[in-house]
Amino acid sequence: MSGEHMRIGEVATRTELSLRTIRHYEETGLVIPSARSQGGFRLYTESDVARLMVIRRMKPLGFSLDEMRDLLEVTDRLDSGEELSGDEHEALLERVHAYERAAAEQMEKLRVQLARAEEFTAALRARLTRDPAP
Repeated sequence: MSGEHMRIGEVATRTELSLRTIRHYEETGLVIPSARSQGGFRLYTESDVARLMVIRRMKPLGFSLDEMRDLLEVTDRLDSGEELSGDEHEALLERVHAYERAAAEQMEKLRVQLARAEEFTAALRARLTRDPAP
């Protein structure tokens, strides 16, 4: 991982999130930019971008900001390089597993919604083909 710092515009481009959304995640403490430039601009690292990508993936699955914060805390703890007791390590992994199950469940619901949307769109196209505009 390089020590490169990015300004918010570059982060927005990389994550495909709006500046407003990124600032909102900052205000809620989900992503705290690691540094500031001499001009006072917030600067982000690859690690900050990775956190934003986790949030970006969780949001459409209906996870709350608190759940996002919880998962980020868990993964921070697992990735900290600190020596964890067997019990703590197991408890953290169980929390990750719970998010994985919730995400898989949500994905199934979205697949059903998508299939219904595809059927509806196909029905409309068939209707237009059957009954073309004058």
